[in-house]
Amino acid sequence: MDTPLYEKIFLELLEQIRSGILKPNDRVPSEKELADQYQVSRITSKKSLEKLAQLGVIERIRGKGSYVSDSLPDLTKLEQPGTQSQSLETEKNPNGLIGVIIPDFFSDCYGREILRSIEKRCSEMKYHIVIKLTYGSQEEEELAIRSLVQQGVKGLIIYPVNGQHYTASLLRLVLDQFPLVLIDRYLKGIPACSVYTDNKAAAQELTTFLLVQGHQHIAFVSPPEEYTSSIEERIQGFTTAHSHRGFAVNPNYVITELFSTLPSFKQSDESVEDQITLKTFIQENPQITAFVACEYEIAVVLVQVLQSLGKKNLDDYAITCFDHPEHPYNDWIITHIQQNERLIGLKAVDLLIDQLKGKPVPSQNIIGFRLVEGNTTRQMTRSNR
Repeated sequence: MDTPLYEKIFLELLEQIRSGILKPNDRVPSEKELADQYQVSRITSKKSLEKLAQLGVIERIRGKGSYVSDSLPDLTKLEQPGTQSQSLETEKNPNGLIGVIIPDFFSDCYGREILRSIEKRCSEMKYHIVIKLTYGSQEEEELAIRSLVQQGVKGLIIYPVNGQHYTASLLRLVLDQFPLVLIDRYLKGIPACSVYTDNKAAAQELTTFLLVQGHQHIAFVSPPEEYTSSIEERIQGFTTAHSHRGFAVNPNYVITELFSTLPSFKQSDESVEDQITLKTFIQENPQITAFVACEYEIAVVLVQVLQSLGKKNLDDYAITCFDHPEHPYNDWIITHIQQNERLIGLKAVDLLIDQLKGKPVPSQNIIGFRLVEGNTTRQMTRSNR
């Protein structure tokens, strides 16, 4: 089977970095430059760069471009498409192949360190990994699971796709007791081993932080719940924080109609729609003084909307979110929940290997978090409550 065009670009860039043609902190050609060079669409070139970013080989900085990471992973351990069989035959004492299925939005904000930790632990334990991307599509998740099982993977680590229904292939893995670990979320009613943050407790702590500062009108903004455990629990934590302090949550303050961060939607078009949604909400609810954003990218859209309305964040609003990149938007350090990505990745591999050894593992494995205070929140005074 011919190698897809995006993988050819990916491999050529990877080889340039391996050989030293592109060195740490060097600028990598842009999506447009690669598209012109290889005569492909920008979607194809973007896919190549995203794969390099997900593996920690490059860093993509908003508004600046892509650069070779100054702390590169072990490039000799990265699998090349179509070569798993040969590498397994030539590698000394391999324990087998582990499949990793993720969406395409792992970034500096969340996910990259999980992937690095998975690769590191697998390497330490003499396992190879092969990565499949779903782009938020249940159909792609089905295909990825089938493909990896056919390739003979020993086990799977999966970041499940959002959706009301679980894919048939994922349910079949659980029924067949195939070695499997889910990351970031769990499946309700399905006894699959999962590793994730206590999202309810995290959202409760973040919301309580705002309530203690004197904010009484706080909005929660996120993508659709769609039976996604992480978002549902964050909403629960948001509500619980209010009830513990004697406040009732106005249901109109919970907005779950933002789509620009979902991999299954076009970023540019949906970002405009999200800005319109948030702008309308802010104008119709002038009493709102604080926001809990389900994701950093949504917090950035919120900041842009506030700026377009002539608002000064530190004077008029408090903004909080989950996760944060190393290179933040416009020097804003948003008060946020920092998930322990490193431990999530390491724990996922350890639990999978325990299953491969026939050991029993708990279904739910909760990882700790911490609240990091930034420069986007401020104490309310009696005059502006």
